[in-house]
Amino acid sequence: MSVTELSDSAQNYLKALWSLGEWSDAPVTTTALAQKVGVRQSTTSDAIRKLSDEGLVAHTPYGSIALTAQGRVYALAMVRRHRLIETFLVEVLGYTWDQVHNEAETLEHAVSDFMVDRIAEHLDHPDRDPHGDPIPAADGTIDRPAAIPLTHVGTGSRVRVERISDSDPNLLQFLAEYGIHVGSYFSTETGPPFSDSIVIHLEGGNGAGVTLGRTASDAMWVSPCSAA
Repeated sequence: MSVTELSDSAQNYLKALWSLGEWSDAPVTTTALAQKVGVRQSTTSDAIRKLSDEGLVAHTPYGSIALTAQGRVYALAMVRRHRLIETFLVEVLGYTWDQVHNEAETLEHAVSDFMVDRIAEHLDHPDRDPHGDPIPAADGTIDRPAAIPLTHVGTGSRVRVERISDSDPNLLQFLAEYGIHVGSYFSTETGPPFSDSIVIHLEGGNGAGVTLGRTASDAMWVSPCSAA
């Protein structure tokens, strides 16, 4: 059965379950899932019961929620749709990276499997979307980059940006204004005292430091690299 045969609601929940666990080891709870999907917790509880009855999620009362093997297949199919559409909107239609998430949220339910495959072929089968998130292959395999949150990087480090969360379009606009994107290299230093911030110096920039607060550094995933 194709993922297109599931309801939009089921597709959303399965994709959200995958997304919550993709960059975090924390157990996925009903509360977290409700917040991710944007509905009341009672609504999510009912949806989880239905998905459990269909064999797509495993859940014990008051426990965490996990995808079953079949649920994972469908979740990755939805993630693939979403990220390919985002990439298509940026590379072909000229969207900026802060404009594509909501568009993809709508289009991912409407396109056919055939169109998804044609988009992938047209883009030469990309493995990362505009925000650095890995795009699952047609067979469900996925290659997540080895990266850690910028928050966990010590000062005096040189890093490469691997992924930036797309949950806040305003943050993406802010970073773009400073030329910060996936693939950027920069060094880090301690921010002002008591500011809970860091200062980064972009390679190829004008030399001026950019101060990033905790919200920004938590949203960025990087890979440490040797000095240039």
